[in-house]
Amino acid sequence: MTTKAEFNAEEWQKVLEGAALAGLIVITAQRGGTLRESMSMAKAYAEARKEHQGELIGEVVASPPQMNPRRFSSAEDLRTRGLAELREAVELLDSKATPEEVDEYKRFTMTVAQRAAEADKSGGFLGIGGERVSDSEREALAAIAETLGVEPPAEGATSG
Repeated sequence: MTTKAEFNAEEWQKVLEGAALAGLIVITAQRGGTLRESMSMAKAYAEARKEHQGELIGEVVASPPQMNPRRFSSAEDLRTRGLAELREAVELLDSKATPEEVDEYKRFTMTVAQRAAEADKSGGFLGIGGERVSDSEREALAAIAETLGVEPPAEGATSG
């Protein structure tokens, strides 16, 4: 099993931030719902902590990253630089982790992003109508999936 000890501090920070960046990219793709989306992301981390103890993902979620979203000047900057940083995290894992661990990291990252997308309905009135995932959130999920080299998840397909 690959462990945190195989990464230097900067590399480990990149790995830690990957899934959270994916979630933030989705959150900023659509206005509104930030609290619900953040809570949904936190729940995905909590579930992964229980499910992946003693594994690389378990180490990743043991201490969620202390990120400062203000380091990005705009939603577009977050998307551009965030996707680049996510790509770097996967490249680091490709060089140090097993293929299974890399796949698990990608699945976890997509779960976090999908949970953020599904946390708050868009459109509608007073919670009636609207859509679970907006077009802009779907576009963000597709960009994240492309960066990870995976298929975008089907709507409602969150799994840990």
